[in-house]
Amino acid sequence: MKKLLALLLTVAMIGTLTACGGADKLEAASASESIADADAADADAADDVQAQPDDTAADAEADTEAGDESDASADGETYTVGICQLVQHEALDAATQGFKDALTEELGDQVTFDEQNAQGDTNTCSTIINSFVSNDVDLILANATPALQAAIAGTNEIPILGTSVTEYGVALEIEDFNGTVGGNVSGTSDLAPLDGQADMLAELFPDAKNIGLLYCSAEANSQYQVDTIKTFLEEKGYSCEYYAFSDSNDLSSVVTNAVNEVDVIYIPTDNTAASNAELINNICIPAGIPVIAGEEGICSGCGVATLSISYYDLGVGTGRMAAKILKGESDISTMPIEYAPTFTKKYNAANCEALNITVPDDYEAIAE
Repeated sequence: MKKLLALLLTVAMIGTLTACGGADKLEAASASESIADADAADADAADDVQAQPDDTAADAEADTEAGDESDASADGETYTVGICQLVQHEALDAATQGFKDALTEELGDQVTFDEQNAQGDTNTCSTIINSFVSNDVDLILANATPALQAAIAGTNEIPILGTSVTEYGVALEIEDFNGTVGGNVSGTSDLAPLDGQADMLAELFPDAKNIGLLYCSAEANSQYQVDTIKTFLEEKGYSCEYYAFSDSNDLSSVVTNAVNEVDVIYIPTDNTAASNAELINNICIPAGIPVIAGEEGICSGCGVATLSISYYDLGVGTGRMAAKILKGESDISTMPIEYAPTFTKKYNAANCEALNITVPDDYEAIAE
């Protein structure tokens, strides 16, 4: 019996030791699995970290592509330009065409034009400008002084470029004008040297005594021109007399009075006179009275000679200004008024022949 109990105790002790050894092995295995799991987790985390730069690069590439698309959209922006022209005649028509050609050359089919003519009515200019403002055009071209005045009265936000405007300080009643209008306004001037025009008159008609200054009293820049050239002519010994008409209705009677009292008539860059050049010609040529004109369009209609600019080139210069404004390359508030770079002596061959006038060789015949 004692031997049997001793044997049972021995077996129990061996079982206990075996159980403890198994437990240790299980704990070791469990620990190994935990370490393996941790290593795997660390490896996954490392993989995630390593993957992040690639993701960032992809995101950056996507942002770049989005930026390129934005730039492409900006490059494809379209513009609407409203054109208000006071009246239809050769000089203003040429300025408008030059403007459109230059701006189309710069922007292609990105620009469209809303072109309207006021037919000489200043009230219609205001109506046209108001329609441009309502339609929120991107820029306004005001062709001639009344159109510019209407545009400025209509908006102080939309950029306005004037052309065929002689003197901006006079037109806009700016004292001590320094060449820059400021605000939302700039443009080009059609002013030819008035002293040069006085020299031309003296060169062609040295024996004349009385000069008639024919102009529309409703056009401020016409008044400015005749006042200025009067001083130059009087310095040369001529006697000058104003012949002002208020509109086309009294033009015939004013011209008829003038041809009976003067030797030569001077007409500035006057829109009403330009629109009625044929009427003036039909009175002056039969009376034998020559006309010195401030610009080529008037000269071709009723004059004998002019010291003039190219209105087409003036319009081209204005169009290039517009392109810079629309593309954000220039601030209109700091853009000075630009002037024609060259002036040309021109003559009307038919009228010179009719009045037996011979011009010097440095004069260019106006194309018929």
